[in-house]
Amino acid sequence: MQSFIVEHYLGTELDIYCGEQDTFKGTVEACADGVLTISKDNKYTHIAIDKIIAIWEEK
Repeated sequence: MQSFIVEHYLGTELDIYCGEQDTFKGTVEACADGVLTISKDNKYTHIAIDKIIAIWEEK
């Protein structure tokens, strides 16, 4: 999934679902070493790629 995210979503604003109530929103800043980094309101969130269930573009 890491190469897919880098290839298709770098710089894109996404919604990321990790199960239950764990949903994150932000712009993809980086994706390396099994970690997705997004930013929103000048704050960074780092998400383990193996915990991601679904991603979609925020419209």
